[in-house]
Amino acid sequence: MSTATLTSLLDYLTGALTTDNKQWLADHLYQQVRENKSPTPYTMEEIDTMLREAEEDYAAGRYKTNDEVFDHKSV
Repeated sequence: MSTATLTSLLDYLTGALTTDNKQWLADHLYQQVRENKSPTPYTMEEIDTMLREAEEDYAAGRYKTNDEVFDHKSV
């Protein structure tokens, strides 16, 4: 991942996360670095399952619009 992409992600997270969320994320990232573990990638079966479930939820009307997701007033 490029430095520009990482910087953009960091800027987003800095603005979007609470202090407690930032601390939780930092603790988990440091733990992974100390243990030299990389996140396990999803299998194709897991991805297919997630997509199928998301499509079923959408078809059943179980979803939020972009505006609902990013409406910070309801938080």
